[in-house]
Amino acid sequence: MFQRFRANRRLKARNREVVDDLYAALVIRSRQDDLYLACAIPDTVMGRFEALSVHVFLFLRRCRDEATLRPLAQEVVDRFITDIEDSIRELGVGDPSVPKRMRKLAGVFYERVSVYDAALDADDAAALSASLKGRAVPADAPEDASARLATYMMAENERFGAIAAETILAGTLQPGTRP
Repeated sequence: MFQRFRANRRLKARNREVVDDLYAALVIRSRQDDLYLACAIPDTVMGRFEALSVHVFLFLRRCRDEATLRPLAQEVVDRFITDIEDSIRELGVGDPSVPKRMRKLAGVFYERVSVYDAALDADDAAALSASLKGRAVPADAPEDASARLATYMMAENERFGAIAAETILAGTLQPGTRP
């Protein structure tokens, strides 16, 4: 009886480790200098939210069509939401207003998922660029900034698509690596 309990505990700890590794990889990708310099994502709290949202979205796209990855994708989204909530609290937002801000940010995230997804499904760089303007890329950014971010997102989408499910389940986002 205790052996099954210990095995279940080890499995949960391993799952948490995989989720943390995947989330950390997404955070690292979202902190690339070019996203802020060449693509004009503001280097602010909201800009970092936008950059991370882009990567979480692309990860979700990769996982959505494979049943084995869907539960893991949900755990990564849960980790993302927890991280955002922790960040809000660290910024000094009082407890009573945190749920309200979280609902707003979740709405922002899912609105972007919907718009970006449609453009990527259509393989339409111009539509993706237009959808990024005023969202991840400020409306007053240089004209080609949203096009550069759209190009980056399309390349990342291809890159994520090349990662084997087994590799993702092992906790890495490096294409071509074996678990």
